[in-house]
Amino acid sequence: MPMQSDSAEAAVASGSALFRGLADPSRLAILLELRKGERRVVDLATMLGLAQATVSGHLACLRDCGLVTWRPVGRQSYYRLAVPELDALLRAAEQVLARTGKAVELCPNYGTAITPAPAGRPDDAA
Repeated sequence: MPMQSDSAEAAVASGSALFRGLADPSRLAILLELRKGERRVVDLATMLGLAQATVSGHLACLRDCGLVTWRPVGRQSYYRLAVPELDALLRAAEQVLARTGKAVELCPNYGTAITPAPAGRPDDAA
C-alpha cells in the first residue's frame, strides 16, 4: 500500500476535522441559520429550540475554527459565516444529498435510521 505524502496526510487531517465539526447537529443547524444572515445568540436559541448557553458554546467552537465571525453592537453580538466558501460547501452538500436520495440517511454506519437490534442466536433459547 503506498504511503501518503505529508501534505496529503495534512489535508486529510484538516478535512476530517472540518467535517467532524460540521457533523454535530446543533452546529450544523446554527450554520444553516447563519447562511440566511447575521443572527444573535438569543435569536438562534429561539429558532433552534436550544439553550442560549448551548448556542454560545457552539458559536465559540465555530469561531475558534474560523467558520463564523461576529461583530459587537452595544451589548449584543451578531454572528455570521466567516467565509463564503462555507456557504458553497453547505449548498454542495445539499446537492449531494438530493442526488443520493435517502442513501446517506439510511447508511448503517453514519445514517440516522434506527436499525433493529440483532436477533438472538438460536441456541439462546431457554
